[in-house]
Amino acid sequence: MDMTEPAALLTALGEEYFRVRHTYDPWNATLLGLDEFDHLVNDPDPQADAEAAAALRSVQQRADDLDPRELTADQQVDRDVLISLARGAATDAEDSLWAANVSADGYVSPQGLVFQALPVMSAAGPDGADAYLTRLAALPRMFGALAERYRSEIAGGRTPTRVGVVNAIEQLEDYLALDDAEDVLLEPARAASCEAQAAAIIGGQVRPALTEFLRALREDVAPHGRPDDRVGIDQIPGGDQAYARAVARHTTTDRTPEEIHQLGHEVLAELEAGWSAVGGRVLGIADPVEVRKALRVDPRLRYETGEQIVQGARAALDRAMAALGEYYDGPPIPPCDIVEINPVEAKHSAMAYYRPPALDGSRHGAYCVLTTLPRERFRYEYEALAFHESVPGHHLQLAACQQLDIPRYRRHLDIEACGFNEGWGLYAELLAEEIGLYSGDVDLLGRLSFAAMRACRLVVDTGMHHLGWSRQRAMDFMRANTATNEPNIVNEIDRYIVWPGQALAYMVGQREILRLRADARARLGSAFSLTQFHRRVLQYGAVPLSVLAATLGRWTADEH
Repeated sequence: MDMTEPAALLTALGEEYFRVRHTYDPWNATLLGLDEFDHLVNDPDPQADAEAAAALRSVQQRADDLDPRELTADQQVDRDVLISLARGAATDAEDSLWAANVSADGYVSPQGLVFQALPVMSAAGPDGADAYLTRLAALPRMFGALAERYRSEIAGGRTPTRVGVVNAIEQLEDYLALDDAEDVLLEPARAASCEAQAAAIIGGQVRPALTEFLRALREDVAPHGRPDDRVGIDQIPGGDQAYARAVARHTTTDRTPEEIHQLGHEVLAELEAGWSAVGGRVLGIADPVEVRKALRVDPRLRYETGEQIVQGARAALDRAMAALGEYYDGPPIPPCDIVEINPVEAKHSAMAYYRPPALDGSRHGAYCVLTTLPRERFRYEYEALAFHESVPGHHLQLAACQQLDIPRYRRHLDIEACGFNEGWGLYAELLAEEIGLYSGDVDLLGRLSFAAMRACRLVVDTGMHHLGWSRQRAMDFMRANTATNEPNIVNEIDRYIVWPGQALAYMVGQREILRLRADARARLGSAFSLTQFHRRVLQYGAVPLSVLAATLGRWTADEH
């Protein structure tokens, strides 16, 4: 069937968004398993932000001008998603909060993205090797421009946080201390035939450029770092307004920072009964505060080796896959690897993250897990983490999405649809409890701790960026309300500092999925099916929460 003119324009706009978005941020494209942008690095110049923002606004406006009555139901969903994606990406480029947030974070900082994304790209074959070597050769210019961008931001009053600069300096020092055998930037070359060429570029160009960038951070940037009692983005010019836009982008809702802050307190209060019940069974302690204290100090609940962490993650994933039919009846799910986070990322990394598979099958989806300092890692947290990042969480959701017959700009989404993606990941932690995947009550305490941590995020993120909280106050609040360990508390809070609003997506998204599930169950009664509900949630891939509510509303109305 020939496409209508509006449908053809929608398809073209989707392709335009895909090209602009991933040219502007090619590191994220690599992390999503896309290789056509692997020869690129990002351009830190403000002009690149302005050009990307203008192009994305144009896509948004032209998609908004399309008459939905001239589109099919599926095309209307495509249009609604495209408008939301283009609006969010344009806002992100316009505000460029990353430039006011020097850090080591692997999702925010161009420096951190290099160390996370470049090691996982493929240099196999002549095209892959050429892209890899081209990208390596472009890094010195990128780091020089990045130093200049930070100087410019400081001159304009957008000063970074001191803790973010310190973390970035430590990451560079750790990388420059590695010898060739440990160099993470050489990783793609080790499975290809270009190791000698790559080593020459890294040794002769990249490392000297990083040394100069490190000098710039120490001498030109660090002296201007905001202290720990002024870490919020509201402390820079225009920060309040930029934070409100970040909240809207990451949650894909119209909730205000005040509403989200209050929601966090409400969820924490709801969780107290669970702490008492499970703590009583496991520890003979009913006071939630004492339960959390006891979990932190019990040496039996810590790992001894990184291999134990990997084994536990694999066991949890295997149980979830064995029970797949109880909650999922869609296309087969490809394998999920368990990958240890590389040492350059590890010091300032979250406990885990998910890396989607490559479409050509050259790279499996991967649950990337932190295994350094195992004696500081709590056993009871890692099952919930595995269910969140692998199955039934991100691997199930994103691997299933890649098999859908939807436009490719919608098949490769992560941070672009954060409320849905992270909401599903947190929903998966609870779903795993509902279908009996946890090993026992101790691991359920870990699930509670993670749920509390996501509720704390609502409080501390809005607290720091909207209400003037200090870094210490945020850490104290998380310590009082979760059972997670001290290194994780520090890493989590530092991540929220440099990525305003993203931490809100988890609990806001989970609560919306649970609300929609309860609504579907009430409407459909005995006809409600958990597998059917999940199929309907996942059938359009990652979508804004408002679009999800509309699609599920149409389904239950048709079925009722």
